[in-house]
Amino acid sequence: MASHSANLWVLLGLGLAGILLVTRKLRKAVREDFGAFIEKFQLLPPPPPPPPKAPHPLTGLTFAVSDVFDIDGHETGFGHPDWVKTHEKASWTSPVVTTLVEGGATCIGKTVVDELAYGISGENKHYGTPENPAASGRLPGGSSSGAAVAVAANLVDFSLGVDTVGGVRIPAAFCGILGFRPSHGAVSHVGIIPISTSLDTIGWFAKDPNILRRVGHVLLQLPYAVQRSPRQIIIADDCFQQLKIPVDRVAQVVIKSTEKLFGRQLLKHENVEGYLKSKVPSLKEFQSKKSNGEFKTSSTSLIANVMQFLQRHEFKQNHAEWISLVKPVLDPAISAQIYETLEILDTVIYRSIRDEMRSAIQYLLKDDGILVIPTIADPPPKIGGKEILSESYQSRACSLLSIASVSGCCQVTIPLGFHNKCPISVSFIARHGGDRFLLDTVHTMYTSLQEQVDIASKSKVSKNVISKEQSAEIAKEKGNEAFKDKQWQKAIGFYTEAIKLSGTIATYYSNRALAYLELGSYLQAEADCNQAITLDKKNVKAYLRRATAREMLGYYKEAIEDFRYALVLEPTNKRASQSVERLRKLFQ
Repeated sequence: MASHSANLWVLLGLGLAGILLVTRKLRKAVREDFGAFIEKFQLLPPPPPPPPKAPHPLTGLTFAVSDVFDIDGHETGFGHPDWVKTHEKASWTSPVVTTLVEGGATCIGKTVVDELAYGISGENKHYGTPENPAASGRLPGGSSSGAAVAVAANLVDFSLGVDTVGGVRIPAAFCGILGFRPSHGAVSHVGIIPISTSLDTIGWFAKDPNILRRVGHVLLQLPYAVQRSPRQIIIADDCFQQLKIPVDRVAQVVIKSTEKLFGRQLLKHENVEGYLKSKVPSLKEFQSKKSNGEFKTSSTSLIANVMQFLQRHEFKQNHAEWISLVKPVLDPAISAQIYETLEILDTVIYRSIRDEMRSAIQYLLKDDGILVIPTIADPPPKIGGKEILSESYQSRACSLLSIASVSGCCQVTIPLGFHNKCPISVSFIARHGGDRFLLDTVHTMYTSLQEQVDIASKSKVSKNVISKEQSAEIAKEKGNEAFKDKQWQKAIGFYTEAIKLSGTIATYYSNRALAYLELGSYLQAEADCNQAITLDKKNVKAYLRRATAREMLGYYKEAIEDFRYALVLEPTNKRASQSVERLRKLFQ
């Protein structure tokens, strides 16, 4: 019996050691792939056709798919282990994935999504939050967090995600990569788990604009056509006012790039809030039903409300029965929205708002226009913080994201470098159905945009220097005003501030010396003039003021030399000639 117990403990010990070893390997693997993947496998493309036939359009590229796409023989996890437990493995592969594989790309695995692909943070307590390769310690954005991280970390060439209320656009912005949300209905939803059918689109991520476009051509099944350039680029000025970083750091990059590529005549500016208010009349009816006319809300906020309501209502339609039956443990932020009691959906109003929005953007942009907005107003929040859950954060985010989500228009997130070590981006929107045009525009402008990003980054240091010089000049002018008002001590304070900001300007020392002379502080005046002359050997005023200080201190010989040198520099200076003559007579 004792022997049996001993053997049992040995086996148990070996078993525990094995578990620890596997766990360590798993943790190491998670770190190596930034926690992006749920599962790895390979779906290999068919052999390339023999010459002279062209190779498959995506030959040599690898990709991953978010864990909402069906892959034959694999579980579709939907970001929650309880979903896996209560569903069979997929018996077929999503046609979108099949199309990409047949196009020559290799699928290497599935990536993490938010719980039930519902959030925008990228967090998942069950599978771990993927690490943001572009901003360590900050959220990757969701819902397609793992797919974005896989691209940002160079683990794949491109990846697929689902964008309902920003599920591709936000992670692209937070991870500093390209993210494309196509026109609603342009890519088949078959073979994915639905979130909100009216808003869902299959989007994709890439680092290279050429790859982004190649994938788009395959998914959208676009025939060959001549590439088109935009004829108008419209800056949404009011949207940029929401940014939590300097507006010029984003908008000016686009403006400078546009001017360089196409000329200034293409640029226009628009107040989107006012435009949509006038072009989407059904918003008034929606507002009256929401508030009973008690308060006024901006049109962009109302559109955000429409988007959020549709997401919740249709998610419940799709999954309320499963949630009620299984009772999965959900993140509090998600469960609060899912379990919220909703009013009855007035499909007529929502359809009217969508159609009016789509028509409004079509009217604004025509076939060859681009609307430029921030992707999201805020930088990626820190992991563990509550900022992203706040009402103000959600409001800022949704008012920007809802423009494309509700109208069904296509939108692309374009990275524009970093600000305070966080990725920043801009978004281009084209009309519904203008996907090829939008992909072409990104392809045309991307290099120029990145050049302007580099110029803006390099000029940041010089701008700081200029701003210090400007501040010093402002302090000097304040000193001059105080001097005129005979506030000598106050003037000295301002000149001292100017010297601290920019200590290489002779005038600041010379001006302070004059104020010291008025106070009878002759030694300080002489010292300031010495410094001014060191910086500028031809500063006549510094010689005259030092001469005055030296005369008052009784250094007459040195004073005469300073007055005479001032005359050499400026022969017509009456004060210098009169002073030399006065002192000469005094010592004759």
